[in-house]
Amino acid sequence: MSLNAEILCVGTEILLGNIVNTNATFLSQELSALGINVYYHTVVGDNPGRLADAVERALSHSDLVITTGGLGPTYDDLTKQTVANAMSLPMVLHEDILAALKARWESRGDVMPPNNEQQAWFPEGAEIIKNDWGTAPSCAVERNGKMVIMLPGPPNELRNIWNTYVAPLLAKKQDSVLVSRYCRIIGIGESALEERMPDLMKKSINPSVAPYAANGEMLLRVTAKAPTEEEAFALTLPAVEQIAGECGDALYAVDKDSLEQVLVEMLLSLDMKVAVCESMTGGWIAKRLTDAPGASAVFGCGLVAYADEIKHATVGVSQDTLDTHSSISLQAAIEMAEGTLRLSGADVALAVTGVAGPGALPQGDPGTVYVAVAGPLGTRAELLNVLRSRERDRNRMIATVRALDYLRHYLLAVQRG
Repeated sequence: MSLNAEILCVGTEILLGNIVNTNATFLSQELSALGINVYYHTVVGDNPGRLADAVERALSHSDLVITTGGLGPTYDDLTKQTVANAMSLPMVLHEDILAALKARWESRGDVMPPNNEQQAWFPEGAEIIKNDWGTAPSCAVERNGKMVIMLPGPPNELRNIWNTYVAPLLAKKQDSVLVSRYCRIIGIGESALEERMPDLMKKSINPSVAPYAANGEMLLRVTAKAPTEEEAFALTLPAVEQIAGECGDALYAVDKDSLEQVLVEMLLSLDMKVAVCESMTGGWIAKRLTDAPGASAVFGCGLVAYADEIKHATVGVSQDTLDTHSSISLQAAIEMAEGTLRLSGADVALAVTGVAGPGALPQGDPGTVYVAVAGPLGTRAELLNVLRSRERDRNRMIATVRALDYLRHYLLAVQRG
């Protein structure tokens, strides 16, 4: 039977927007992987009354509550005490933990501040969870069919404690596991995907298929539940195969993290190096490519040729092209790609130019993007059909994604001979 969980993050700094709540994202993903349903996210500040209300509410509708934050030594670190009150448990001092805390300070030639003793008090009956990365031990409390696991707020501490101690603890309580497969698609929108695969998208239960649109691409998450990981994986196979059949080359990856990872792997398999020349994207393409592990073996150079005179002097865009067609044109993109190929000595070169916005230019509206690739198959170039926006950053981001995908299609053609 699956547990139903709530993630309760404690900290006024989260409510004020001073920090991003990455803990909730991490825990949701990890709980889902264990087959645990996450039905609620709550954030509450360091206020005793509101924290008590949040804990009681979470216990009223969830089997499992994961808290983050509020385990430190200061006056506003109240999570353990609040949970103990909600579960009608007294607080108990653990002398061994107190001694370990004091020894930690003594090893540095210092004396433990008195308020750190608070970190050695826990609800009665709590299972102590070691924190090898900080001073605040975690704990788990079970009572009346409810379980609360209290984790520290610093993400590095939380993740290490989770991976080492908490995930194995919860895995033992589950009679099933979830396996999620991620199908990444560029060039087919959410509504078009639904039209192609209506039954798969609307009626699938195990596995379920969930679409997500972000950053110029689509993600289809295929999730199956079964007693074992192997059985759950097998349940996903027909759905993934159907998606691959319907999407063709628009499906650029299954179970890979990013488009740049796929491109680096393709270049490695082809024993090719790439160079890029960017205008409107201002270095975003080079940044994305070099984010991927292994990029040093396949990435030659990246040029940001923003000004017309640099396009002319560095990569050889002709003055006639600049005068007749402008630097935002198909011809300019072609000459940028071909000039970068000559200059870099790479095997393939990608170039992009366009109108970032927010205002229109004589050469086009914001979101007008020209891309070109030069390499062993000659030069291919295109005016990209992108959803245009007056948001400058969005246009640059979409142009980056679509240009990288244009390179991927070129490399697919190279692979296929």
